[in-house]
Amino acid sequence: MKKLALIFGTRPEAIKLAPLILALRQNPSWQSCVCTTGQHRELLDQVFTAFNFKPDIDLALMRPDQTLAGLSARVIQGVDLWLAHEKPDMVLVQGDTTTAFCAALAAFYRRIPVGHVEAGLRTGNLNSPWPEEANRILTSRLATLHFAPTNTSRDNLLREGVPNERIHVTGNTVIDALFMARAKALITEIAELPASLLASGTDVPVVLITGHRRENFGAGFESICKAISVCAERFPNAHFIYPVHLNPHVREPVQRILGGAAQKNIHLIAPLPYLPFIHLMSRATFILTDSGGIQEEAPSLGKPVLVMRDTTERPEALAAGTVKLVGTDFTVLVSEISRLLRNSDECAKMAGIQNPYGDGLATERILAACKAHFENLSS
Repeated sequence: MKKLALIFGTRPEAIKLAPLILALRQNPSWQSCVCTTGQHRELLDQVFTAFNFKPDIDLALMRPDQTLAGLSARVIQGVDLWLAHEKPDMVLVQGDTTTAFCAALAAFYRRIPVGHVEAGLRTGNLNSPWPEEANRILTSRLATLHFAPTNTSRDNLLREGVPNERIHVTGNTVIDALFMARAKALITEIAELPASLLASGTDVPVVLITGHRRENFGAGFESICKAISVCAERFPNAHFIYPVHLNPHVREPVQRILGGAAQKNIHLIAPLPYLPFIHLMSRATFILTDSGGIQEEAPSLGKPVLVMRDTTERPEALAAGTVKLVGTDFTVLVSEISRLLRNSDECAKMAGIQNPYGDGLATERILAACKAHFENLSS
């Protein structure tokens, strides 16, 4: 019986690995062990509650005002000690976080093969997103198995010299998680929002906003917040709902610019647990975000996305027309938000496109590829 170790640190990683964790724990053909570094400490418990699982160990590595170098050192050392104790046959990491790269490096140092979930995403620009683009490239150099969500991701890996037989196009596990959560996300109220906004059948426009990218810290978030303020005044019948990330580099400009806004249609709320957030995504008219995962989830919910970045490692949604890059320029943001609020046909056009990121069977394909890998080694 082979033992898989799954390691994550952030809320998106936990969501995207949850279907794998649950499948492994229900399958007597596998052993599994689950570790979190606690990179999103306050947000992870929401995911554990939503999917009804807990990690086997929480390394609790976060420190106030930490540097990326300090975090990286603690992740490598903490994960290394855990791997020495658990002795897994393979380590699975997800995506492009500091935890994913450093856990892969710790596994490499222990000569433990690495499976990279959501492999092959690229923007071609090391500074956007930063440091995620470097993390995903470096993780690819260390991985044995590459679970690419799309053929575009597969082609990226092939161009970098990854052997074809080590790449498996699986779809994205975020769609597996979304399908699992959608059946549970029958939320009738969110404490910080008027009940009328969540009522079924209402046609009041709702713009859902999320933002956390490091490259937007400073001038980027200043511009984003000013654009939201102007649009809220310009469209008083629309509601702008912003679950504000806990990072102080995000909270400070948001609270300073939008916290005292006179407009009653701006709602700054605490970060939401996964199930209420899925419900809010379903309720939204469109979504304004710098997130990667939302670009994958929103098409399955029929929601257009304006991406507050200049590049994206998810070109499939861009090509399909479900998302549009708008950056953080104030004038562009006001223009694009206004365009979708004024023209329902534009929203409908973006919303009616099929999701290019999967069919909900990524977990099944990943475990089949792991099984085949071990069988090939023993033959």
